[in-house]
Amino acid sequence: MTPLFLRRLLFTSAIITVLSHAGAAEFSLKDTPGDHLDILSGGKILGRYMYAHDVSSPERRLETYKPYLHVFDADGIAPITKGAGGDFTHHRGIFIGWNKMTVAGKKMDRWHMVKGDQVHENFTAQKAGPEGASFTSLVRWTGETTDATAVEDERTMTFLPAPAPAYALVDFVSRVKAVGGETVLDGDPEHAGLHFRPANEVVRKQTVYLYPRANAEPKKDRDYPWFAESFVLGEKRYSVAYLNHPGNPKDAAISAYRDYGRIGAYFKTTIPAGESATFRARFLVQSGELPTAESIQKLWNEYAGTAEPVPATTTKPAEPPKPKAPRPDKPVK
Repeated sequence: MTPLFLRRLLFTSAIITVLSHAGAAEFSLKDTPGDHLDILSGGKILGRYMYAHDVSSPERRLETYKPYLHVFDADGIAPITKGAGGDFTHHRGIFIGWNKMTVAGKKMDRWHMVKGDQVHENFTAQKAGPEGASFTSLVRWTGETTDATAVEDERTMTFLPAPAPAYALVDFVSRVKAVGGETVLDGDPEHAGLHFRPANEVVRKQTVYLYPRANAEPKKDRDYPWFAESFVLGEKRYSVAYLNHPGNPKDAAISAYRDYGRIGAYFKTTIPAGESATFRARFLVQSGELPTAESIQKLWNEYAGTAEPVPATTTKPAEPPKPKAPRPDKPVK
């Protein structure tokens, strides 16, 4: 290789690198102190982390008793995920919790937030640039009083460049530390774990699910590597794939069959006093129909560091929820 050819090659490579970065959408973070943090790409809102905590009234506490992550539509105009209120007010965006916790022998519900909240304390890390945006929220799960801490949750959310045709790729990592004593995280697939909930206005009859197993039985099967759903809001269809990290506790059940579209995995584990457990998931979000099994498996292999083949799959329409029962998180009048 001649020196002249080498110089030309290096010059061309530098131009390609510059153009690549110039064409990449710049990620950024914008904080509204005490209320929410926006995650933007190319000036459009991709997500909004809701972290306010206000106990000035029962109604206001109900709105702010746990932080959660909204995901916005592709135009950055409005969330496609659910906030407070509506059916099952405890379902909110991307969120995590367990309804049957035991901390040092004391039973707690940190799904419906009965006699205790998840309280954002501060942001311990934030960064943004052309390769993505991430932030870490230190969340204190209180005991029966706001002064007592049952567990500390170091929650990191990362927005990455999404593979086309998706517009959002979100990593959620929750490191739960048992600061109040030995902690048992328990419950059931409907009321525990790490979940994504579409907006309350979802057109329920048009929700469908995709499972990575032939003749899938989502209420009985365990340890799906991934699963996906497609739902309609107004006249627009959206699809979400949930990638279950292989490092999560095993024997994980899923909740991905209801017509309102909540999709998540339930992990049961015990954390010794002073130690931590980490829960991870990646969410692929796109406008339109479900991604193909091939594209989801490729993404999961990259996420998990494996080379598993594309599995047989099952597509099923959603089922209606069970009749409503009074929720324990309903404010007392």
